[in-house]
Amino acid sequence: MKQILAVFTAIFMTASLLHAGKKIVVDLSKQEAYAYENGRVVFHGWVSTGKPGHRTPTGHFRVLEKDIDHVSSRYPEPNGGAEMHYMLRVTGYGVAMHLGYVPNYPASHGCIRMENGFAQKMYRWADVGTPIVIRGTPPRRVDRPISRNAPRYAARSRKRSPGECGGNDPLQMLSSVPCKKKLHTERVKKKKKDRVMAKRKHHLKHELSENNHKPQTPLEALKG
Repeated sequence: MKQILAVFTAIFMTASLLHAGKKIVVDLSKQEAYAYENGRVVFHGWVSTGKPGHRTPTGHFRVLEKDIDHVSSRYPEPNGGAEMHYMLRVTGYGVAMHLGYVPNYPASHGCIRMENGFAQKMYRWADVGTPIVIRGTPPRRVDRPISRNAPRYAARSRKRSPGECGGNDPLQMLSSVPCKKKLHTERVKKKKKDRVMAKRKHHLKHELSENNHKPQTPLEALKG
């Protein structure tokens, strides 16, 4: 029994050391989230929290789980399937911080959406067990521009990640074909290049044909 208690104590102490001095504060009134380390804000970013009827809960929580490519089992209803990249679970009943579209008003179903760039940074910085404080009253709208130039992040695989080309553009991020405009441009460039190469091959073939049918001089005829 003593050995089991010693193991659990060691695990708890290790977890405490991992997030010692770290704290996430979500201000619903400002629709912003802050990463605190030893009482000092080290970085912050805009968020979009729960809309009316799906308000984000306030209180004291902890990061329960981290999942870089989480898929919702609840939304869209009834079968789920929504992608929640860079997910930090806040509650056991569906509230989490994750990458998503961040307008200047509360728009989620209770989750705390983080803009592109900020979500990746928070995911790397926060540990399982990091305290989360959610406070304030969500407004109808906050006075700020909608970010469309959030930093890009490298895809971890050949599959393109949400927001990789569109920053915080909802049309790009929610599209079933990410980076559609960029892919279209790449296809157009490839077609132009293929046409140029085809023309060069045609001219080269024509020149070779003309050289083969060119009349021989008497000297060339004797050599033949």
